[in-house]
Amino acid sequence: MTRTTKNLPNPVISTSSTAVMRWLTGLAMVAITATLAIVLTGVSSALPQLLPNYESWLSEAYSSIPQFLRWLGGETAEAQFFKTELGGLGMLLGGWVAHRAWKRGRRWAGFPISYGTGLWPWIVGSALLGLLLSDLVWGWTSVVTGTAQPTFVPFVSVPPAIVLVYGAGWSVAVTGAVLGAALTTPIALLAVNFVCHPLGLPAVTGSVTGMWGGALIAFLLARRLPWMQPPGGDFSPDTPETTGQQSAPAGTSTAPSQHGPGWVVRRVLADFTEAPFHGNEIAAIGLIAGTVLSYVLNRLTPVYGSGLLPAVLTAQVLTATLGVLLYHRRWVEAGSYPTFVPVVSVAPATVLTYGPTVQAIVVGAVLGAIAGPPLAAQLSKRLPPDFHPFIGNVLSMTICTLTIIPQLSILPGFTAAT
Repeated sequence: MTRTTKNLPNPVISTSSTAVMRWLTGLAMVAITATLAIVLTGVSSALPQLLPNYESWLSEAYSSIPQFLRWLGGETAEAQFFKTELGGLGMLLGGWVAHRAWKRGRRWAGFPISYGTGLWPWIVGSALLGLLLSDLVWGWTSVVTGTAQPTFVPFVSVPPAIVLVYGAGWSVAVTGAVLGAALTTPIALLAVNFVCHPLGLPAVTGSVTGMWGGALIAFLLARRLPWMQPPGGDFSPDTPETTGQQSAPAGTSTAPSQHGPGWVVRRVLADFTEAPFHGNEIAAIGLIAGTVLSYVLNRLTPVYGSGLLPAVLTAQVLTATLGVLLYHRRWVEAGSYPTFVPVVSVAPATVLTYGPTVQAIVVGAVLGAIAGPPLAAQLSKRLPPDFHPFIGNVLSMTICTLTIIPQLSILPGFTAAT
């Protein structure tokens, strides 16, 4: 009897061991990313420049149809601060592969793309149409100012969110696209040009303000449109499929013991594509691979030609890893948690504001990971049932960037980059 008891696995020890392995895996991910970033930074000056730099790209964006389409492709990866057409194309191709694999029940499909709703084609279609309309209607602002404007915002806000709430169909997809271009972009333009630039605030603050401000109006209007009816006549915010948060892949347990090292790696990667409502690691691999390739072809093309991709990517991996590890219990209990929030806001914005220093990378990533996800979760809970919870996520980004990044300037070693 005693021998049998000793041979049984101790559930407490097993759980503790799994937790240790998760943290070690996270540490390894950050270390590998930082090492590769250092190597990439060191060799970048010797690499051939086969792509036009960002300034040339911007100046020609509206000069011809091919350049315009290339600019649109770059905007599909702008929410992650990458702004590269190769990254955007890689994400969309990876999303298509993940969608096909999910439909066929492949286990390697990863986290069910677009939260297992099967709406990925409609989400992407509406988002791309909204992006096209945004650039056609508001692209003149980039020409007049000579600087990039936040015309990308519909791609990651109202159009896909409308589809997730109201379901598939041309009327829904087109309505979402029109509302996104008509509402989110002008609000973002006003916030960026008349608030952020004059006050020296990160431009992302204005961009995400356009997203949540436009979304609040869009969902209020959608209530009054006779052709906009939620599937089944109701919208419940309590499930991953309808909240726009991540659900576990088919056949995968949500028990803590199943959330081991592999889950950490996959979850961190998937967080890179939560902003465009993909939430899938295959799409993320396409996004990151395409962006790194763009940097290799010309380091002054991605991330607005700043040359900061290695530092930005390191900060993003660090903040995503910390968020996933710190709020792992939330993932287990709810099946989802907005740990992606600092990946597309505080962490990269801190690097762009203060430069590629160790303190900017670490402090921005840590503070963003601690503050962003729980604030987003609380804000999303307080929305009406027919308002997509992404509104709370982007509102959290506004609050965190406004309260964290400017305050860092009082700390030693934090000097705004010129």
